[in-house]
Amino acid sequence: MAVNVELVIISGRSGSGKSVALHSLEDLGFYCIDNLPVIFLRKLIEYAKDRYPKLAVSIDIRNIPNNLQDLADLYITTKKDPHIKSTIIFIDAEDYVLVKRYSETRRLHPLSKSALSLDEAIVKEARILSKISSVADLRIDSSSLSIHDLSAQVITAVQGNPDKKLIMIFESFGFKDGVAKDADFVFDSRFLPNPYWVKALRPYNGLDEPIKEFFKKYPEVENYINQLDDLLRVNLPMMEKSNRSYLTIAVGCTGGFHRSVYIAQSLADRYKKRGCQIRVRHRSLAALKK
Repeated sequence: MAVNVELVIISGRSGSGKSVALHSLEDLGFYCIDNLPVIFLRKLIEYAKDRYPKLAVSIDIRNIPNNLQDLADLYITTKKDPHIKSTIIFIDAEDYVLVKRYSETRRLHPLSKSALSLDEAIVKEARILSKISSVADLRIDSSSLSIHDLSAQVITAVQGNPDKKLIMIFESFGFKDGVAKDADFVFDSRFLPNPYWVKALRPYNGLDEPIKEFFKKYPEVENYINQLDDLLRVNLPMMEKSNRSYLTIAVGCTGGFHRSVYIAQSLADRYKKRGCQIRVRHRSLAALKK
């Protein structure tokens, strides 16, 4: 009798960190295959049901089919198969970060062989892989992540969803660092009162009591949180039915330390009390600690 297969597909642009992700899964006991041509994936999955209950493959620009619909069809098939628990993780980074990484390693981009400059190759790769990115269960922006941070996110993603229950990821970020690329929902809180302009509050962040007390004075802050909560609650049942594994909600403010942190944490706390599986990431605070 065939055993269930835990299948993880890693994809993303060249230089984003797919190899790091694959090595992390190998440490978790996955049978890992790098640079697998998509045409072999269907047969490999069938074979894995008897031999490899934990399978991870990396698919990138070098081995995708000419018609990406082939991969999309396979994705739908695996999602419907009760013997397969599948997760597609798409890893990406900002264009300038990818350029820097290639400049440091002096490697040749796979698409540069077609007489494209590095900048052109990176942009073209994003366009080609856009369909895979759009169907991914989880998107990770590795622009500001160390190797260890990226590895930790991949491990948490794979280990944290044993029963296929939707995991809600709440993250805060600063618009000064750019819009969060790995989010399903992005909400702007820059129009709300800003404690940064109160000099005594500047050293604190949205997790600290002085900032919480500041926001309690403004009913519009609580109203905004309620509105976001209502939007998510209305759409959550449909998202759960869609067989997706992760839902990332990002809240941004100017610096990423006060308003966005407070709102993202407040939403996360609400959904945790309701029994949802949640993860919290405060990007700007994490970067500050490094």
